[in-house]
Amino acid sequence: MFQQSRLFKKLDQTLLVVVALILIFSLVTIYSATKDDELLKNDFVKQILNIIIGLAAMVFVLNINYEDLAKHMKPLYILNLIILGAVIFMGDSALGAQRWIEIGPFRFQPSEFSKLIIIICFAVYLDSRQGKLNRFRDLIPCFAFIGMPMLLILKQPDLGTSLVFLAIMFGMLFAAGARPRLLILLIVGGLAFVSLWIWAHFWFEANSAFNLWIPLKDYQLKRLTIFLNPWVDWYGDGYHVIQSQIAIGHGGLFGRGLFQGSQTHGDFLPIQDTDFIFSVVGEELGFVGAAALLILFFVLIYRCIYIAVNAKDNFGFLLSVGVISMITFHILINVGMTTGIMPVTGIPLPMFSYGGSNMITNLAALGLLLNINMKQQNILF
Repeated sequence: MFQQSRLFKKLDQTLLVVVALILIFSLVTIYSATKDDELLKNDFVKQILNIIIGLAAMVFVLNINYEDLAKHMKPLYILNLIILGAVIFMGDSALGAQRWIEIGPFRFQPSEFSKLIIIICFAVYLDSRQGKLNRFRDLIPCFAFIGMPMLLILKQPDLGTSLVFLAIMFGMLFAAGARPRLLILLIVGGLAFVSLWIWAHFWFEANSAFNLWIPLKDYQLKRLTIFLNPWVDWYGDGYHVIQSQIAIGHGGLFGRGLFQGSQTHGDFLPIQDTDFIFSVVGEELGFVGAAALLILFFVLIYRCIYIAVNAKDNFGFLLSVGVISMITFHILINVGMTTGIMPVTGIPLPMFSYGGSNMITNLAALGLLLNINMKQQNILF
């Protein structure tokens, strides 16, 4: 008992409290979003189970020596490729994508767990290349390292998770000492190239018999561009964005009241317990409720950055930055797509949207950060 008490005191208790508040907030919102839908009302109970499993994963990761993870980089990387490849041959399909594997009563999304695995593997990879990331050609092996699992995820297809991989890669490259100017040039150049490619694809499609190939499905292309003007297809691909903006706009300053959202409970707001759950918060709790949630996420990221800066070794620092990059990107894109300023990519809100694989991955990742922080506390005391 005394040893457990000492262990708890070494944990970042601010981070734990913030995580607990986000999880409680999530459960209340999911209950509101699903209570009137016969098909979804069991999601509330399932989310409680997801949280319990996620907390168990957090405790498990917390009790291992994170430094030992470096010894298992190659098996982890190979395992990652195997499970992602298995999705292509034996995965279940839903909503136009083949992303899930079903084993008996259990159904999970390997690409979610792949995020944490690639953070661990890439941290080991970069830790051995300190001071060797100054030129573009030095980064090519890094692109290949991330690119192999990323291409398997694109094949599913899962554009959102692929973008998360890019965010993790650039965040960790910056932390590993790659030149900021080079990284900015690559990001800006990449965005410009992709934008030009998409524009050319649509131009040739409308003005020529020639069809410019692009490695995306038609619905993915429309989702990437429809947020710019959702009203051009207001009852088709733009419907999600429009209904989300209406819901948030209805919320005003203080919201319409918990369980009182007309868009949420009138079946206008799509996939409201997963991708568009932030819209439920905006409608029912208004600007005040949405701001409170964002403040909780801000404190979460702040504490994660604190742990990263004070990590006792470079490996722990890189692991922390990978987790920070993953969670921050999820928050920015999810909130952005519900408010209409980002493309709809199907990226969930961390520890808030309904979903088991994402919940377990995020809580396990935070367990890794708490582990890193605990080791740093051992040095201080």
